[in-house]
Amino acid sequence: MAKHAGNQHVKKEAVFVYSENQLGYKFSDTHPFNQKRLVLTTDLLRKMNVLSDEDIIAPRMATDEELLLAHDERYIEMVKKASKGLVTEEQTESYGIGTEDTPIFPNMHEASALLVGGTLTAVDYVMENKASHALNLGGGLHHGFRGRASGFCIYNDSSVAIKYIQEKYNARVLYIDTDAHHGDGVQWTFYDDPSVCTVSIHETGRYLFPGTGNVTERGTGEGYGTSFNLPIDAFTEDDSFLELYKTAFREIAEHFKPDVIISQNGADAHYFDPLTHLYGSMKIYEEIPKLAHELAHEFCDGRWIGVGGGGYDIWRVVPRAWSLLWMEMKGLPLPKGDLPPDWIDRWQSESPVPLIPTWHDPEKLYEPIPRKAEITEKNHQVLQKSLYIIRNHTD
Repeated sequence: MAKHAGNQHVKKEAVFVYSENQLGYKFSDTHPFNQKRLVLTTDLLRKMNVLSDEDIIAPRMATDEELLLAHDERYIEMVKKASKGLVTEEQTESYGIGTEDTPIFPNMHEASALLVGGTLTAVDYVMENKASHALNLGGGLHHGFRGRASGFCIYNDSSVAIKYIQEKYNARVLYIDTDAHHGDGVQWTFYDDPSVCTVSIHETGRYLFPGTGNVTERGTGEGYGTSFNLPIDAFTEDDSFLELYKTAFREIAEHFKPDVIISQNGADAHYFDPLTHLYGSMKIYEEIPKLAHELAHEFCDGRWIGVGGGGYDIWRVVPRAWSLLWMEMKGLPLPKGDLPPDWIDRWQSESPVPLIPTWHDPEKLYEPIPRKAEITEKNHQVLQKSLYIIRNHTD
């Protein structure tokens, strides 16, 4: 990896990229993608006294030149025109905007470019040695393609950021995605690139968008063997999820030897999530960042960039899950017991469901799953198939 000397400064443990301007990425009042979760999360962290003004870095806007690293010029121009109401939905449909999933909204280009710029801000802080870790919860829009929006994602901040890291810092990137939906946009962008490794653990596409992410999707050409998929069964619970995540992430990191880790932290594998069929609890959101943190120090001199992603129970799940991620980045002990009562008091009147007042979920979150043993075994076989290429690798 090329050396880039940062300015003389005290290196921070972690920075939190955030601005209320990130709330401008809003499709409608009823759309499931709701950036109010950023407000809920930052407020919870502040009431925990684990997020201060000194931690927060404002995102910048990505330039057109930066967006072109992973998107076509014609597509960017179409998004800009749609932002100003200069095109019809018929004209934009082939670009994936103006659809039910990704409707047009005013200033959508600027709102989307700001989320990309937030991830680039995080990248520069880490790669220029100003911070070991950086978190942009407004990012993680992993379904965006080169010339098409998809699945609530207009521009793909992770794809742009990885291309940016390659060009500016000449680094090998390990991208790991724990969103319940397959990280398709990032995978296909780097499918033939041997210097980028993509790993996605997600609910099988049998019943869930985008329908891709099969274990046989391994990369192509020089990139063969740098794409890993762990499609897990609907109703998968914590232990099986974590077996696959921990085993695969460690073995892949040891095999690939990255310079930097980017983790996409969708919080939609939880039982409460309304769009998915996994049966995770808050336990997985304690463990996911722990291993990312550990491997970043083991292989990357600490370089770890985190982004957000999915998460559609914005009241009971996302603020707790993302708060645990930030506290792990900061090296703080994970909280136990009750959430701050003043946070519950502040938001309960707005929440359509009773808020969970504790960091851990209730003991009996759901009825026992009759097929648990079968699901666990099936997932275990997926793990074996996914890692076969590493375990049988010969130089």
